[in-house]
Amino acid sequence: MSKQSFSERLGFKPEQVEISVRNEAPESLREYLVQTVCSLGYESDFMRNLLCQHLKKVPNKNNWSESNVYFEVVELLIDCQWYYVYDAIELFYSQLRLSDQEKFEKEINDFFLMNGIGWKLENGIIEFRGDGNFELELSGAILALEAAKQNTAKIEIKEAITDLSRRPKADITGAIQHSLACLECVVREVAGNNKMTLGELIKKHSSIVPKPLDEAISRIWGYTSEQGRHLREGGEPDYDEAELVVGLSAVISTYLAKRLPKT
Repeated sequence: MSKQSFSERLGFKPEQVEISVRNEAPESLREYLVQTVCSLGYESDFMRNLLCQHLKKVPNKNNWSESNVYFEVVELLIDCQWYYVYDAIELFYSQLRLSDQEKFEKEINDFFLMNGIGWKLENGIIEFRGDGNFELELSGAILALEAAKQNTAKIEIKEAITDLSRRPKADITGAIQHSLACLECVVREVAGNNKMTLGELIKKHSSIVPKPLDEAISRIWGYTSEQGRHLREGGEPDYDEAELVVGLSAVISTYLAKRLPKT
């Protein structure tokens, strides 16, 4: 008998809800996390021991039955700061049997998708998740950079993702800077000049990309430079602006990487 559900057998996937949750962990997620681990055959003691160690709490000695320990685990998660919930997801994943990790990851990611939570569990690590197009842009950039042997640029775009994924506060300026460093690496490779800045390169080699995309690159560079000055004055770009710059850099880097010879 197939272990797949009706929707899985027919290829129906969870409907992706518009992202509305980022720097918080809804109570429903906290409870669903406990429910999911239990559904894989683990007792509540397993979670309580891990959580108490991570949250620097002492288990309640008066709770010894499975049901009482279960609710103690839920209470620990309900009472903790939002970012510790995502820590707990990573922690539980790391201690699950290898045969259970894939199922756990799928369950958590499906919950994120269906509840508009802007995170994803990738190989046991919670990472920033954008909308569907944004995710395609990033994955496409990484694949294109790998194919073109642009390892430095690939590392930079991954660092941008890491900066957006930082908890409890994303490193927005770091994400912007790393995404531009990725783009600069690829433009340098295409132009055959590893000394000029991105702004200088696009002025001298405007034919690298079809017009008016050269103006788009110049404006991205100008925006980043402007934000650098604003930071010294106390201003800071917001999350959506960072996501936009990372996405644009990824798309243009993908285009340029595909123009490089595959060695």
